[in-house]
Amino acid sequence: MATIDDFRKIELVIGEVKEVKDHPNADKLFVVKVDTGKEIRQVVAGIKKSYKPEDLVGRQVVLVSNLDPAVIRGEESQGMILAASDENGICVLQPDKKVTLGSIAK
Repeated sequence: MATIDDFRKIELVIGEVKEVKDHPNADKLFVVKVDTGKEIRQVVAGIKKSYKPEDLVGRQVVLVSNLDPAVIRGEESQGMILAASDENGICVLQPDKKVTLGSIAK
């Protein structure tokens, strides 16, 4: 079990998807540029089977912003976009109304 202190270590911020490209080395991945209001982050996301790039650009998302960068199939990922999945596919989590970029999700 995780403690509340463990949860508090995770930084969840609202970002806006600015660009989505196919990952050059993976069939199920996108390389996504997310604006956090302070910077543009590159994130590798396994959501390609559920979304078209044009469905994501302009959408606000919840970003885990304090993960150590990771290289995923040759592309650096500087965070993680939160999503839910079930037998129907993947659903990117987003605020139900527009909020200021960089707002903290809690």
